[in-house]
Amino acid sequence: MSSPSKIAPISDDQREELLGVLAARFAKYAKRHPGLSWADVQTRLEVNPDKLWSLHQMDSTGGEPDVVGVDAATGEFIFFDCSPESPTGRRSLCYDREGWESRKEHRPEGTAVDAAAAMGVELLSEEQYRQLQELGEFDLKTSTWLMTPAEVRKHGGSIFGDRRYGRVFVYHNGAQSYYASRGFRGSLRV
Repeated sequence: MSSPSKIAPISDDQREELLGVLAARFAKYAKRHPGLSWADVQTRLEVNPDKLWSLHQMDSTGGEPDVVGVDAATGEFIFFDCSPESPTGRRSLCYDREGWESRKEHRPEGTAVDAAAAMGVELLSEEQYRQLQELGEFDLKTSTWLMTPAEVRKHGGSIFGDRRYGRVFVYHNGAQSYYASRGFRGSLRV
């Protein structure tokens, strides 16, 4: 994947289609963003084409991005991937490049950290993942790589989350591991 600054903007047709999908999702899941107006979100999106490109990447890889809040200090709208399960187009990835390089055999196509950067998004942090799980039940069958604290990563580990038995779990794995049912969710500020 290329970084958003190195690619052509999405076409007018893609832009209109994406805005329609995002507006419909915004209306359908109003409990995720009480008190926010789609008109305000759309206005901000239309003046940020790089952000629209990133949202297009999130949506086209199965993330179902939606607004989950607004930063009171900056006025930025916050989007998370809200697909019921970890996005299908972003699974079977090691956590980061160092983990990927440490694999001697059976390397996957890439890494969650690299793919997120190429899309212009950030991996959800543990705090953001727990916030997402307050908005619904996500990852009942899959799991999601999370932004790993440096103190965990320096020991070769990485963290991921899922929901099982009615609870949200965050635990660890080697950064070189990958699974068909583990992907990543992105966060984007607009």
